[in-house]
Amino acid sequence: MENPPPLPKKKLRTRLWLLLLLGLILVAIPVGGIVVCRAIVASGITRSFDNKFGDQHLKTAVALIELHKVRFGRYPDSLRDLKFTGEWDQFALMCVRYYPSPHRDAYYIEVERGWMGKPTLTVPPEFWKGTGYSPSFKPSSQ
Repeated sequence: MENPPPLPKKKLRTRLWLLLLLGLILVAIPVGGIVVCRAIVASGITRSFDNKFGDQHLKTAVALIELHKVRFGRYPDSLRDLKFTGEWDQFALMCVRYYPSPHRDAYYIEVERGWMGKPTLTVPPEFWKGTGYSPSFKPSSQ
């Protein structure tokens, strides 16, 4: 019996190029999406929605933190310690940063993301009345 002729290398080379092209496309699409999203946020188009969503995220987080204080006598160690939160609450909690005091008797909170970008919020001082909010716990690196 004779040995079959060797397979042509052209098909293997074509497959490698197709795999490389597919890999580049799979990387380029997410990277391109991130670049487009950042450009949209930088343009300022989303500012009003960022502020509206950011305001809601802040109020939701503060309400949950204060409820935790009423129930347990101290502020939570982290936002993961909050009990009985809903699915929508989780979205708000992912968009804020929480800095509790060492004794969990006060905290600082800030909104990191509104709808797509960081909001610019103006919160009246009377909003914080009766809460444990204290700007003195804001990290110094900010």
